[in-house]
Amino acid sequence: MFGRLGRLVVHNPWKVIAAWLIAAIALVMFAPKLSDLTNQDQSSFLPGKYESVQAQKLAEKAFPQSTEQTALLVFKRADGKNLTEADKTRVKEITGSLGAAGVEHVSKVEAGAAKDRIALGTAYIKGEQQDKFVNEALKKLRDKAKPMVDKTDLKLGFTGSVAINVDNEDAFKKAEAIVGIVTIVLIIVLLLAIYRSPIAALLPVIMVALVSMVASPVIAIVGKATGLQVDQSLNTILIVVLFGIGTDYILFLLFRYRERLRAGDDRKEAMIVSVERVGEAIASAAGAVVIAFGAMLLATFGSFKSMGPGLAIAVIVMAIAALTLVPAVVSLIGPKVFWPSKTWQHQPKGTAFHRIGGLVGRKPVAVALVAGVVMVAFAAGALNFKADYDQLGQLPGDTESAKSMKDMQLDFAAGTLNPTQIYLKSTDGKPIDKGAAERFALSFKDVAGVGDLNEAGEDAGGSHVKVSGDGMSAEIAIVLKESPFANKALDTIAPLRDFAHAHQPEGTKAMVGGQTAAFTDIRKATNRDLSVIFPVAGLLIALVLGLLLRSVVAPWYLMLAVVLGFVSTIGATVLVFQTLAGNSGVMFMLPVMIYMFVVAIGTDYNILMVARLREEAKEGHEPRQAAALAVEHAGPSIAAAGVILAGTFASLMMAGIDMMTQMGFAVSVGICISAFVMSMFLVPSVTALIGHAAWWPGHGDRATGPVGRGDEDRKPVFAGDR
Repeated sequence: MFGRLGRLVVHNPWKVIAAWLIAAIALVMFAPKLSDLTNQDQSSFLPGKYESVQAQKLAEKAFPQSTEQTALLVFKRADGKNLTEADKTRVKEITGSLGAAGVEHVSKVEAGAAKDRIALGTAYIKGEQQDKFVNEALKKLRDKAKPMVDKTDLKLGFTGSVAINVDNEDAFKKAEAIVGIVTIVLIIVLLLAIYRSPIAALLPVIMVALVSMVASPVIAIVGKATGLQVDQSLNTILIVVLFGIGTDYILFLLFRYRERLRAGDDRKEAMIVSVERVGEAIASAAGAVVIAFGAMLLATFGSFKSMGPGLAIAVIVMAIAALTLVPAVVSLIGPKVFWPSKTWQHQPKGTAFHRIGGLVGRKPVAVALVAGVVMVAFAAGALNFKADYDQLGQLPGDTESAKSMKDMQLDFAAGTLNPTQIYLKSTDGKPIDKGAAERFALSFKDVAGVGDLNEAGEDAGGSHVKVSGDGMSAEIAIVLKESPFANKALDTIAPLRDFAHAHQPEGTKAMVGGQTAAFTDIRKATNRDLSVIFPVAGLLIALVLGLLLRSVVAPWYLMLAVVLGFVSTIGATVLVFQTLAGNSGVMFMLPVMIYMFVVAIGTDYNILMVARLREEAKEGHEPRQAAALAVEHAGPSIAAAGVILAGTFASLMMAGIDMMTQMGFAVSVGICISAFVMSMFLVPSVTALIGHAAWWPGHGDRATGPVGRGDEDRKPVFAGDR
């Protein structure tokens, strides 16, 4: 099949290129934009069965203003001294003026509590968290506030959910720009070092840029048709995925093309044979990645469910391009793709990969043991894994929302940023008994982790209970001692819910809502999703491997190697960020990110190595010789792809966002483990040890004929052969 595809593309290159250009132009001009589907609100990705979502629905109906987006105004003196009574009066004047400033979508700005050094205010903005006009409203409010404060002794900063989102938005835009530039420069530099050719270095960048013009609109079309929301980090990750995986596939093809030119094939035949030989490996590798991403549709947490299919679509488009667009372009350029280097004209002797292959072939037991010990040593760190849900801690520390959050904590509990709401809903058809609800509210003061109770409002007369207009619902705001996104705060929600359910007034139902409760439910959903996605994806990937290799033996030890690589990556990340850096945990989405990239890419490298190993076996080589030759000939492309992909993901560490730093480190380390420990040493040495049994029952390693042309010269020389 891939031979026929290769001939079709090579003999009709201009038609293939024209089809891609027309598709790219049409999609850019007429398709929706991916950014239009972006959603910043993690809690909106939860399904309706969770209590925080049910509480949110009740609040939207009974307390519409409570569901408005809020920004916290944090006032302090510029000289750091205690606030004077005049300062506190000025705070009330400023908040009143801001409320009357007529900023669109801002329904109200009111002064809040004032203590020794800090005074607070709250701005209410109509709209959903993902609505772009909400962020714009806050920016306009900031602009209005600045001249009001400049002529006073006060300093004003904004924090809270909307302010965090604004800083998030700016930080992610900067991250996209940095990652995009660094990724392109890194790929060009590394490819120049590998091929010593500007054409070969620029080719992947140009090809992937064109593919991205097609992939993003296709994702947007599918998302709009299916109502799919997109997590804000997808745009940044998509850049890395397309350039990383795309460069991998192009490298696999170019390495085989150069090999066929060295074997004496003409330019067109060399490309046809390359597509035929590498096509199955690329298609299978892409299939494994798509399955890994597609399995995320099984998630209950919508952020995972939306990111997986989006990336799967991008990989499909990239794989199609690697087997059509790239061969078409290279077949036109021919050997000049490697200009001015002439290394494509001769096979180098005594390379590092020749020596590594010889080592694997001679001492597979020792190689397998050393590789396994290295991976297990890293994996030990995973025993201390803790997930971190603190979105404030993931932002750069110099953002306004982060600084204002620290200022607020000089006088107020960290939970003031996002109070936790307790809702009461009448279940007997009678209005809420406000006295019973007040006693219920006061009882929470003795619950561990609760710092304070908010008053219901300026006109509440000291009451902590807000009753809905129809009298059938009530709202109580609780301030937790810990930061609302910290694990300690999340840990208080379960006992808080147990207490609320056990002490709810007769004839009512209590529900705990708010951001902290939502992230507690996100944590629960995430843990459930990981327990479902991992085994399902593993079985499906093993099936792909089985179909590719016609074996029921090899897929299992290949998947075990990938699982070990996954755990090793988590362990290395925990060692660096928790043990050495002293963080309370690592980003809660990190296991999924490592799963998507390390498991999927690790399987890619395994497929390429084992496919080449089987190919060498079919040429008549015994298991150890086949393993040695596979490392010698597939090793350079895997190593080059691993370095480029690891470097591409490492560029995320320059984004200035903690979650991106952790993701960049984890995935780049995981790819290095996959490429240089697992695929280069562990998998070929284990395959050599298992021997012909690795291919049972299909026996895909059976020689299809006599040793081919020039293959005698390619046999590795073992110590006993001299």
